[in-house]
Amino acid sequence: MEYLKIQEVAEKWGVSVRSVQMLCAAGKIPGAHRFGRDWMIPKDAQKPADGRSRAARLASNDDMPLPRKTPFLYMSDLYRTPGEADAVGASLFYNHEAQVLFEAEVAYSRGNIDRVYDSANYLLSKHSGFYAVLSAGMLLAMCAIWKGDIEMWRRAKIHIAEAPAKSDYDRDAMQLAISAVDIMLYSVESFPEWFKTGCFEPLHKDAYPAAKVYYAKYLYAVGYAVATGALKLEGAAGLYVMSSVPYTIEPMICWANERNTVMSELYLRLTCAAVYHNSGQDEQAIRHIDRAISLALPDRLYGTLAEYCRVLDTLMEKRLSLVDEAAWVKVKELYQVYNVGWSRLSGTVRGKTIVTSLTTRQREIAKLAAFGMSNKEIADKLNMSLAGVKQALVAITDKTGVGRDRFAAFL
Repeated sequence: MEYLKIQEVAEKWGVSVRSVQMLCAAGKIPGAHRFGRDWMIPKDAQKPADGRSRAARLASNDDMPLPRKTPFLYMSDLYRTPGEADAVGASLFYNHEAQVLFEAEVAYSRGNIDRVYDSANYLLSKHSGFYAVLSAGMLLAMCAIWKGDIEMWRRAKIHIAEAPAKSDYDRDAMQLAISAVDIMLYSVESFPEWFKTGCFEPLHKDAYPAAKVYYAKYLYAVGYAVATGALKLEGAAGLYVMSSVPYTIEPMICWANERNTVMSELYLRLTCAAVYHNSGQDEQAIRHIDRAISLALPDRLYGTLAEYCRVLDTLMEKRLSLVDEAAWVKVKELYQVYNVGWSRLSGTVRGKTIVTSLTTRQREIAKLAAFGMSNKEIADKLNMSLAGVKQALVAITDKTGVGRDRFAAFL
């Protein structure tokens, strides 16, 4: 049998080299074999039908499988290189659902929430396959956060719960998806017991990159809850749990980096930076923020950076504005939208009022006070005068209407 190289096939079919690579990796080209880092493709191989065409959709099964069994395609190894998000989306032309989903996920990371909303509803209305429905439901929940829409949030969770599961893998992924939605509001109660120990075996291996991201978020949320006294753990108090979390996240970051999973590395680094920042280790936090920025900027993933402004206080502005002032302006605009929406939804779900009128500095001071730090400790950490801290605490009390022992409930 005669074989052609990827470049030759790309020219023959009139598509990009990346598209042919994706088709090979997804097993869409019968007879294609991998030799080292290259693919050899039978000379008489036929170009797979474009999944976007009407004919291809009519001929396909309604439950068209995604190229990876994971709640989030863009956290998988499909997206391996910063700056290639659009190219990866284009290369998924052979699977319409996968392309719509991946491009919606990228749109979310860019802060284009209206496009995400339309794409999620499209996938849900088409009664797509299990992972497409699961992912679309999660995207709808994420839209609800940006919009502060409780009804959209509830509808999203219903869609996730009604995804057409066919196996134990599917059912465990569904359980994790519900928990992943809750963790966006710092709720850790719904995570399954197997997940709380860091065990991902009930999931398909394709879902491991996303699982690691949500496990890191889970650890951060637990550490935060313990530090503010909202969660009681025997033998642990204050920032003890928070300060131990990097020992788990750092190896996961190395894992994501080694496997070139751009989005999982980006989220893991930002989460680890938040942990370090809250633990008083800003030098370590900056190391991860700078690397996260280098991953995000080539594809303009400003929405993801905006998500973390809330937990990184002024650090995101300080680091991003040094690299790209225009990017920081865009991230700041997105953060203002996200913060209002998140606060409204979080307050409604938890039956509390999340105060949005605090400045970034006031919220940081309130958080440190909620962690149990004294006025002097806060002043030393933030390089402020003691009088400045006291004045800020008075302003925070005026805006929230409560004393420092209840600040955590309003953050």
